Amino acid sequence: MSIVYLALGSNLGNRRQYIRRALEELKRSGVELLKVSELLETGPFEAPAQGKFLNAVLKGRTRHSPEELIDVTKAIEHKLGRTWKTFRGPRVIDIDILLYDDVKLTTPMLLVPHPRMLERAFVMRPLQQIDPRLCASLKP
Repeated sequence: MSIVYLALGSNLGNRRQYIRRALEELKRSGVELLKVSELLETGPFEAPAQGKFLNAVLKGRTRHSPEELIDVTKAIEHKLGRTWKTFRGPRVIDIDILLYDDVKLTTPMLLVPHPRMLERAFVMRPLQQIDPRLCASLKP
C-alpha cells in the first residue's frame, strides 16, 4: 500500500458538504483516510475573481497506482458536478495529488510531487497540521 497526500478545495455551493462528500467518495474508491486537516478558508490564488475556497489536505493509504488515483479523483470531481468552463475558475470540488510515496512522475495527466505545492499556503498550512515532519523535509 502506498501513502498519498491529496489536497481538496471547494468554492461553490455548500463548500463544506462538497469536501465531506469527496472524502466519502475517496474512501469508497479505495483510499483509506489516515489524517485529514481542519478546513482552511482562503481567497482564490492566481485565478480570476471568484468566491473564497475551503481547503483541506489528507494523508491516505491506497493500492491504486498514481495513474489509477488520478482517474479516481477526476471521476469523483465529475460525479460531484465539477465543470471545467474557465481555467482556474470556480469549482464545487478540486482534488489534487500532492505526493505519492517518494515517487517522482511526469506524464501528460500527472505531475508528482505537485509542482507548485510549496508555493501555496492553502496546501502547506493544512499539510503542516497533519504532518509537520514531512513539511520540514520538503523545504528547499
